[in-house]
Amino acid sequence: MKKILLPLVVLIVAGAAFVVVQGRNASALEAVHPVRGPAVQAVYATGTVEPTVMMPIAPRSTARLMSLQADEGHTVKKGDVLGQLEDSDIQNQLEEVRARAAFAEKDYVRKAELLKRGAISKGTADQSKADLDAARASVERVKAQLGYMQLIAPENGLVMRRDGEVGELIPANQPVFWLSCCAPLRISAEVDEEDIALVKPGLPVLIRADAFPGRDFKGKVDSITPKGDAVSRSYRVRIGLDGQTPLMTGMTAETNILINETKDALLVPAGAVEGNAVWIVQDGKLARRIVETGAKTPSAVEIRSGITPEDVVILDAAAGFEEGQSVHIKMTDWKAP
Repeated sequence: MKKILLPLVVLIVAGAAFVVVQGRNASALEAVHPVRGPAVQAVYATGTVEPTVMMPIAPRSTARLMSLQADEGHTVKKGDVLGQLEDSDIQNQLEEVRARAAFAEKDYVRKAELLKRGAISKGTADQSKADLDAARASVERVKAQLGYMQLIAPENGLVMRRDGEVGELIPANQPVFWLSCCAPLRISAEVDEEDIALVKPGLPVLIRADAFPGRDFKGKVDSITPKGDAVSRSYRVRIGLDGQTPLMTGMTAETNILINETKDALLVPAGAVEGNAVWIVQDGKLARRIVETGAKTPSAVEIRSGITPEDVVILDAAAGFEEGQSVHIKMTDWKAP
């Protein structure tokens, strides 16, 4: 009984395969002619608007913040005092070292006169001069420390952020002000590692932001960070902006880095391309053509070589086609987006 059933199963499966093939050949496959149109290859990335130069202004030593002369959004000039830290202890130190310096100066003058009379040795006079120099150096050192208790703008710029309130104890080296200066804004965008090889400095960039719907801004690639992020598998790309841009620091921006643009490209639907090949119909039979592709979008692919506008291309490059297979086609009016 088993010897009889096995051939029957094989015959049934073979018959099913025959029906499927014949059904596919009998049904019409949709086909299109390639069309001419513009093709743009771009790399998409999201980024954040940030200052090109961002300077933190922080105290050198821990102190209490006594007053503020600037706030977020203020434009300041080089040398402006932005904040004052408590300096009473240093003021007292300055008075002390000045008193010591005054005494050392009087002592040196007196001993210099005694040296002229031969009443003391030159070594004693030299020691007095060294004490005077040390006292004067102490005065300068304390004066410098006193100057550090003022938070001063190092350049002309805009106060982007203030982290400190009057009366608050500010730790050493903790920024109180963040100052943007010296250069226009830029965008830091993260580009996937699979696309980063296409991105080069100088490429134009089309920029959009939710804060300005319907408006496009232009920029260009300034630099690419050599080391990528192993976790996100991306590389940071710096995009320069026009100095007159209305974009503001912290805004999220959508960027399209334009790799290349062809105004009169040969295009086919994206679904017609399978790897590096398309299926065309010649004399009612399928033929596989190897093509060179260019720019790609979700709906269309640029074909640089391999087919012509007169070729009939199968719209859906489904797997399972065979070279020389007879097919019926239905031409579809396809237009490039």
